[in-house]
Amino acid sequence: MRNIVPFFSVESGGMRGHCLAAAVCFAATLPACSGNDDAVGLPDNAGDAVLTYADIVEATYTDTLTAAEALDEAVTAFVVAPSQKSLTVARDAWLASREPYLQTEVFRFYDGPIDNPIDGPEGMLNAWPLDEAYVDYVDGDADAGIVNDPKQEISATELEKLNEQGGEENIATGYHAVEFLLWGQDHDADGPGDRPFTDFVVGKDGSPSAKRRGEYLQTVSQLLTTHLRQVREQWANEKNTYRRDFEAAAAKESLTKILTGMIVLTGFETGGERLQRSLNSGDQEDEHSCFSDNTHRDMIQDVQGVKNVWRGSYTRLDGKKVNGTSVRAVVQVASPELADELDAQIDASLDAAKALQPPFDREIAPGNKAGRKRLQTLIEALGKQEELLQDVFQVLGFTVTERQRK
Repeated sequence: MRNIVPFFSVESGGMRGHCLAAAVCFAATLPACSGNDDAVGLPDNAGDAVLTYADIVEATYTDTLTAAEALDEAVTAFVVAPSQKSLTVARDAWLASREPYLQTEVFRFYDGPIDNPIDGPEGMLNAWPLDEAYVDYVDGDADAGIVNDPKQEISATELEKLNEQGGEENIATGYHAVEFLLWGQDHDADGPGDRPFTDFVVGKDGSPSAKRRGEYLQTVSQLLTTHLRQVREQWANEKNTYRRDFEAAAAKESLTKILTGMIVLTGFETGGERLQRSLNSGDQEDEHSCFSDNTHRDMIQDVQGVKNVWRGSYTRLDGKKVNGTSVRAVVQVASPELADELDAQIDASLDAAKALQPPFDREIAPGNKAGRKRLQTLIEALGKQEELLQDVFQVLGFTVTERQRK
């Protein structure tokens, strides 16, 4: 099975934003699940792994919502009383909020509550890259953006409408809009953006658009909690939720979704869109969290999210663990050799991600041979990880189509 070529090659490119099309494309290659759990290669513990996964998803989204609510409180405190101290607190809260959220990205790419085509809010949560001039002033244009257009209403409804209106880089909401408003453009090769807190000071000595800027920041921060609560509620262990149907479905059907999220996040999204693209261009604009210089944490926590699902274990914000039958345990029954190999490869990918040296924009700089080598090592590790996850499809009796082999 080592001869399989990953469908989502790390050389992939072209799509930006939340890359929903990637999930649709991948899903089209998967087998139609008949609901027969007696398929060759599917161990009896697969159903238990599905239940563990649902527990981990709910816990991770609950922690993410808790962290987003803390961010919203810090943002409100900053806007009410702007100062360097309150700005620092808000920035720290943003960084903290990213830690659990990034671990949820492995729950994407199969039309679940986060990115279903009807009302999935992922595009309003984490879409990127963001055209700064769509939101606020930039160097060379002091009047740019929604913030500086007094004719444009600032409300949750309006900003949701404006998100990606007229172009996929016209990002008006989500983590990266909050990030830009807190840090501003990053012009420092050795550090993040440094927006002054005075941008939010209202009055004759403050910025002309300070009031609107504060309203915008508070609105997009509140939207984060609204959208995350929407997703979290669908994974709550209650009646009439996505989770109920996910657990009640045939184990093969739900496990197919689980593996789809792991494969697409590993290869197309992290290895391709976030790493290979930025390595190829060497351009800071292709950096995932470019305003805060937090991109290295994005890479670490994305891989950690895959590891959580693989190992069937998630460490919550309060230090408590959610444990149960893992995807690894399922594969262990079918192919101990493959389970061990993938286990070691996920650890290798995580080590490679942790080896990145911030800031990320310095790592991808054309003249930084050592940094670019570290990125290439991570890309190759993720490519191998993706390949092994594809092997799991075969071992568990799932069909790998000719399209996936090309």
